[in-house]
Formats: sequence, C-alpha cells, structure tokens
Amino acid sequence: MGISAGSGRPVRHGWAQLRRLAGSCGTWRPQSPAPELRRPCRAAVGSRQRPGNALHTARPRRQEVPLTCERYGLRRLPFARLGSGDAAFFEGLMPGRACSNPEELKSSNVDWLKSVRGCSELLLKPKTAAEVSQILRYCHERNLAVSPQGGNTGLVGGSVPVFDEIILSTALMNKIISFDPVSGILVCQAGCILEKLNEYLEERGFIMPLDLGAKGSCHIGGNVATNAGGLRLLRYGSLRGTVLGLEVVLADGTVLDCLASLRKDNTGYDLKQLFIGSEGTLGVITAVSILCPQKPKAVNLAFLGCQDFSRVQETFTTCRAMLGEILSAFEFMDEKCMELVEKHLGLSNPVRGSPFYVLIETSGSNLRHDEEKLNSFLEQAMTSGLVTDGTVAVDDKKIKALWSLRERITEALSRDGCVYKYDISLPVGKLYDLVTDMRARLGHSAKNVVGYGHLGDGNLHLNVTAESYSHSLLDAIEPFVYEWTARYNGSISAEHGLGFKKKQFIQYSKPNEAIFLMQRFKAMLDPKGILNPYKTLPSSP
Repeated sequence: MGISAGSGRPVRHGWAQLRRLAGSCGTWRPQSPAPELRRPCRAAVGSRQRPGNALHTARPRRQEVPLTCERYGLRRLPFARLGSGDAAFFEGLMPGRACSNPEELKSSNVDWLKSVRGCSELLLKPKTAAEVSQILRYCHERNLAVSPQGGNTGLVGGSVPVFDEIILSTALMNKIISFDPVSGILVCQAGCILEKLNEYLEERGFIMPLDLGAKGSCHIGGNVATNAGGLRLLRYGSLRGTVLGLEVVLADGTVLDCLASLRKDNTGYDLKQLFIGSEGTLGVITAVSILCPQKPKAVNLAFLGCQDFSRVQETFTTCRAMLGEILSAFEFMDEKCMELVEKHLGLSNPVRGSPFYVLIETSGSNLRHDEEKLNSFLEQAMTSGLVTDGTVAVDDKKIKALWSLRERITEALSRDGCVYKYDISLPVGKLYDLVTDMRARLGHSAKNVVGYGHLGDGNLHLNVTAESYSHSLLDAIEPFVYEWTARYNGSISAEHGLGFKKKQFIQYSKPNEAIFLMQRFKAMLDPKGILNPYKTLPSSP
C-alpha cells in the first residue's frame, strides 16, 4: 500500500513512482515547489445527576435541557435577586443592549453541548471596558452574580449561568484596536471572533497563533480566559507565551490596564498570567494584546494510516526529527472516530482500513524546501513500515477538507447519542492506554469509546457514547478516569478548563496547598464571589 497525492486508494508502486502520483487531494510534487436554600428555577425538573460529569446528551431540539440547578440538586448562594430597578439601571446605561426577552435569552442560558442550562433573566451586551466597569461596580454593590460569556463554545459548562446570574456577553466588544506589521503584535477587544481575526491578519501576511475547531464562533477573550490550546500549539506554544498583555475589569469595577505591547517587560509580577485560564472567575477580560506569527508561504498536509499506536508514536518521533521547524501540527484519531465522521456527517475518509490515522501539517517559507523535507519523511515512514497508506494535500480547499475530518469529530460524537467527554493530558507513551483500558472496562455498556487529540502536546480527547444517560455507566467511568490519569501524573483538563463539570475533581491534578492558594486569590480579587460562581474551584466544605 502507499501514499497518494489525493485518491486515498491503496497504491502499489515503488516510492519513486508514488511521489509522482496526482489525485483529488492535491499533487505529490517532490520536484516543486467552568447559603441560601435553593429556590426552584422556572422550568421542568430534570433527573438529578452527580455533579462533575462531562456529559452531553443528544436530544430532540424541542425537548428542553434540564436546568443545571435542579438536575444536580444545587443550593443557590446568597446573592441578591434581580429587581426592576436593576433592569432599569442597565437599560439606562446601555439602551437596547440589556435584554430580558426570554426567547432571546434561551441560547445564552444553554451551553453548546446542550448539557447544562441556567435561568438568567438578563443578558447585557457592553461595547467598552468602561461599560463593563460600570456593570461590575453596580453588581458588586448590589451583590448580583455575573456569568461572563464569550462565544459560548466551551465544553465544561463554564460559560453559562448555573442559577440566575446576569449574563455579561462580550459579543459587541469586537473591535480591532491596532496591529503593528513590524512586530506582529495585535491589540483587540475580547469579543473578536477568532476566525475573523485570522482573516484580518492573513490579509496583512500574518496569522493567529492558535487555531480551534470552534474558530468561527469562539471569542479571543474566551480563548484567553480558558487558556485554549488547539491545533497550532505544537508550533507556536500556548497563550501563556503569545499573550503579551491584557485589559481586565475586576469584580468591583476596577479596570486593570496591563495591555502591554512589549515582548520584554520584567517589572514586577506578571499579572496577566493570573487571568489566563481563570475562566472568568477573577476578572472579565476586555482586551488582548497578542503576538502573531507571519503567515506561512507554504502549507502541506499529510493524512496517513498506521497499524497500531506504537507506530503512531514512532511516526511522531520520526516526523519531529525530520521536519523540525516546519512541523506545525500532529493530530491523531482512531478508526472509530473516522467511522462516526463518515456515518453522521457524510464526510469521506480518503485513507481506509487503518486502526489509527495521523494528520501532519507543515508550515514554512519555501515550498520546494518544505516539500523535499516532507517527501523525505514520508519515504522514511513508508519504507520503515510506520505508515501503510496516506494522502497529501497542498491547496487550500483540499487542506480544509482533510482538516474537517479531525475538526468535526466532536460534532459527529454529539450525534451518536449521550456523550461523556474527557480532556486529558498524559505522557505521550501512555496516551492511548487510557482508551484501551476504558474500552475493556465498559464493554458493551458503552456504544463507542473513542480517542483522538493533539499527540504532539500529549493531549487526549476521550469520549464515551451511549444510547442514553446511565448512572451505572457514569459510575463506571468516574472516578476511574481521573484516578487513572493521576496515576500517571497527568492532568484531568488539558485545554478545556474545569468550568462547572470538573471543578470537584481538581484534586486529582493539584495538591491541596495549590487549591487553597487559588481560593485565596479568588477571595482577594472577588471577595463577594460574584464572578462566575459555582465554577472552576471546588465548593467549600
């Protein structure tokens, strides 16, 4: 079997011939270039479940998602309740941008996975940091809880209310403030959509240093607040390195202007790091300064089949050594993922018959140089038996088609039934062992157990699907999945954050001393606890 430049069909030729083949995915051209007694929320009561499970249930659209507060039997903290005077204040502050229409509030009260739902009665859409400051100053004085929200694409229930918190949306904070084409530093408001930023930068010869499947909806402020990882982390690193400065509004309305546009600033504590990954619990990010790399002049994508996970690992090791500085992404997925993408989304897998698949992207400045390096790697991978089949894409349309096989796995899983989702970080050598052990542990009680993710970052997305929600299935998964991860010094959340669903499991990844210090930071910056309550940190005993 061999690698084609597009058809994905097994090709029986020598390597010299394989390199000259052309097909539908491009041309193979080596020569070219997250206490008050509970007051029931106004909705039907759903079945109660143990807090913390990473659950998504596929259900008909007409059926309402159970309220989080009732499903989990939670008690509302003693925050003030919204009154007519409050609504009048916000309407006066932002005419036409203080929404209390129940129909318009529906989508903002439910997460993207349709797994958690709040009962907020007010949605605010400020346009400036000054308006956010006035909102939070008022809420702090009135003791009104606030749920910051960006694009609402999170997977751990961190971006929607648990009870009746006021939703503070950054959707209208979508202005680009400045861009320096010499340094590549972009300064923008927090509500800018990631894909729009990337389009803006591409026109100027640059790109965003992160790429996500949710790029068409997610906001850069939400990306930073959750320290999103994504598909380009292998090449450009995490947001902790590329974010140069932040503008943040604290719980009492204080505006913290640390919106630096300097790559070097060693004056005192690096306060922005406190807010990156804080999930809106310490302050509301209103603007971001971020270092952007130049747009690669040459991009190649290889989609390859491997016979076992050990070969996937060896392929990564070989790939990293031979491609070096041009390697920009290394993703893996098992055959079950591909089956679901084909079944539920109608996408076509050009490389069939392999237990595992890897997607390798190169990005560089010289087409001929990059293709020569990629060809040399592919020849080595084929002749050594690491790869049995594959296809390569070099033009934008076909590259996007191959990327969609990886980026839309979450969508395919959401159509397969009830999904239990886990975002794990592990040593690369142990990455798929968790999937294998989980599959053996659950047996026929699960419909599908699949694994995929960012192998170059040691990030596994473990997903379990079932026909419907099951307490017994959940008990079989948790806390087993967290205990297994802790045993190998992994993290229970590699890039999704803790949000509402995972906050009670933080002890599997952080010692008590660290958790206590986090709680002290929270108490210092938000003494009334009004910012994104019930999220990120475990409830006090």
